[in-house]
Amino acid sequence: MSRTHRLFQLMQALRQGPGPKTAAGLGFEMGVSARSIHRDIATLREMGAVIDGAAGYGFTLIEDNALPPMGFRDTELEALVLGLREVQQIGDPDLAEAAGEALRKLQGRLPPRQAHRLRHSVLAAHRFQRPEAPKIKVADLRDATWEELEVQFDYTDANGASTCRQVKPLGLIYFDRSTVLIAWCKLRKDFRIFRLDRMSELQVTTQSFRPHRVAMLRDALAKIRAERQAAQTSAPPPSKTAEPRATED
Repeated sequence: MSRTHRLFQLMQALRQGPGPKTAAGLGFEMGVSARSIHRDIATLREMGAVIDGAAGYGFTLIEDNALPPMGFRDTELEALVLGLREVQQIGDPDLAEAAGEALRKLQGRLPPRQAHRLRHSVLAAHRFQRPEAPKIKVADLRDATWEELEVQFDYTDANGASTCRQVKPLGLIYFDRSTVLIAWCKLRKDFRIFRLDRMSELQVTTQSFRPHRVAMLRDALAKIRAERQAAQTSAPPPSKTAEPRATED
């Protein structure tokens, strides 16, 4: 393995999974000595990578815009192109525009051969039926979810009943025919799924629930899986295109 390739592999190893990672563990994974890992860490730092940690403690990669771009394998590039084009099809307007901008930036930073592959990719994504357009600014909802701030909105359920909700937003899921918010609903005192196209009058509050979002989302997904498994044991198998309705309002 050339040293350049080893540096690339080391960056990949540092990106994967939780840190810190010891030099001994990284060396075992890559088939080199711990001393070589220490030298490679020093080289990556000189190149601009921000890597926290020290010998005897372990290392954690902190991404840095100053780090020179490392190349993608052709299959990795195809996966990125397909994923970004899928976002252009199913994402809200802000997210779809960002996906297009990301594709343009990616093309501008690639070597000529791979830029050509991106421009004329053999993969594409197309949706004949896109999700209903949301009535709220989804970017504000995403920001509130990242910042772990409660939000308020008016919600109309499948039966036409309207309620005002205040929830702890945990995550967004983009399905074929709808985009949904997984949240802890203070009205129902339980996890609930809300379709974005049924939400209106979104307001971001100053009420923080940091740092509980990740743990709450994990519990919500476990609850949804358990409900679906219970439903599948007492009903015919759902169609492949069916979306989960567990805990949906």
